[in-house]
Amino acid sequence: MQIKNYIRDIQDFPKEGILFKDITPLLNEPNAREKCLEILLNSLNGQRIDKVIGAESRGFFFGMLLADRLNAGFVPVRKANKLPFKTISASYNLEYGTDSLEIHIDAIKKGDKVLIHDDVLATGGTAKALADLVTKLGGEIVQFNFLIELSFLNGRSKINNHPIFTAITY
Repeated sequence: MQIKNYIRDIQDFPKEGILFKDITPLLNEPNAREKCLEILLNSLNGQRIDKVIGAESRGFFFGMLLADRLNAGFVPVRKANKLPFKTISASYNLEYGTDSLEIHIDAIKKGDKVLIHDDVLATGGTAKALADLVTKLGGEIVQFNFLIELSFLNGRSKINNHPIFTAITY
């Protein structure tokens, strides 16, 4: 089973000139979703994970599944003003604009082994912001874990001081 077959391209979304990689067909097919989860889990080679970060919003889907299988805590990282408790934030650039992410100040404890999961590694701005948040809170990044990497955008270069796994590369 090729999980790549369950990713569809949407031209000009969210704005003109962007080719969006839509994962909803993958989410909708239980066997493909399970195969993808196995691939992501196998990349960890049995390493201990205390917390799994899922980046808003598509990082929540597999992030929560990974946390469940790893018996780890799940930490949602969200866009500004979406979390109810005290937060810290980090700003980043997207291929189509700028934004910021926030995490609860008590979500990561010093020394926690952290898996950072998101659906796509594109320009690396979001991933770099996630790394900054984990580092500020004293967590240790075990791996960046992505469903898709858009290698032509060279996002890997912003986080290449950490282990990186991608299930699909374009």
